[in-house]
Amino acid sequence: MSQKVRIPTPLRKLTNNEEIVVVNAPTISEAIAELQSRFPGIQERLVDEKGEVRRFVNVYVNEEDIRFLQNQQTALKDGDEISIIPAIAGG
Repeated sequence: MSQKVRIPTPLRKLTNNEEIVVVNAPTISEAIAELQSRFPGIQERLVDEKGEVRRFVNVYVNEEDIRFLQNQQTALKDGDEISIIPAIAGG
């Protein structure tokens, strides 16, 4: 069971410039943990000290925002695509 994680440009320095990383995880939480084990430092950019996805980070599974699913407990299946998108602020 594998999923593709799309890494945004600002985080690619942590993934050796890989745009897509393949993980094998049953949930978003486990996918983040796998990313952390392979690319130390990435987890702190994605989740806060309480373990919640940071407010300025949006995570999607197959174009569905995990905040409208089961957040980090969102179940993953083979072939799912996870997108990490930093929020852009401006005016």
